[in-house]
Amino acid sequence: MGILLQADTSKILNTATEAAQTAEKINLWSLLDKGGWLMYPLYLLFAASIFVFIERLIAISKAAKIDANFMSIIRDNIMSGNVASARSLAKNTNNPVARMIEKGVQRIGKPIEIIEKSMENVGKLEMYKMERNLSILSLIAGIAPMFGFLGTIIGMVQLFYNINSTGNFELSVIAGGIYVKMITSATGLIIGLMAYVGYNFLSTQVDKTANKMEAASAEFLDILQEPGR
Repeated sequence: MGILLQADTSKILNTATEAAQTAEKINLWSLLDKGGWLMYPLYLLFAASIFVFIERLIAISKAAKIDANFMSIIRDNIMSGNVASARSLAKNTNNPVARMIEKGVQRIGKPIEIIEKSMENVGKLEMYKMERNLSILSLIAGIAPMFGFLGTIIGMVQLFYNINSTGNFELSVIAGGIYVKMITSATGLIIGLMAYVGYNFLSTQVDKTANKMEAASAEFLDILQEPGR
């Protein structure tokens, strides 16, 4: 009895050791490689999301850099009647607020409604520039999980077809096939989540810049309507 118990214990220990060694051999790249051909579209979506996020982050960050003294200098120039200097400053400053103010300075002398409308049109154009390609991140956030789920469905169909054809119903075969087929779903969800977070983060940055543009526009119009001009 003791010999049988020792033999069983030895088998359990050997099995545990083999399982541990197998787990150590599994790494991220080998798992991804088992995902099948549908991993390649997911790789492309991942690369596209990273590229768009970095490109838009740089562009939006650049647009959001506004000198705190910009509007004060514009105000001083306009109040002193030095419109040319105000226009030159706005023209030589590379951000959405400056381009919007430049259009307003160009329209000085015309009715406030016309000036406001001109600045509003420039503001819409600048918003379009900042939001360009953000829809790609939104699209990736939606379709990446679908691609992953599609890969899992195709893999499960293949798995059960092979089981039906070979008659091999061993638990290890079924479990191994299922976890491999779930790789595409996990990858798609991770990529979709990253794209979703990136899209919302960049949208928030665009909204902050839009608020700065609105504040600058309102301040400029107030300057034009101040007494003494």
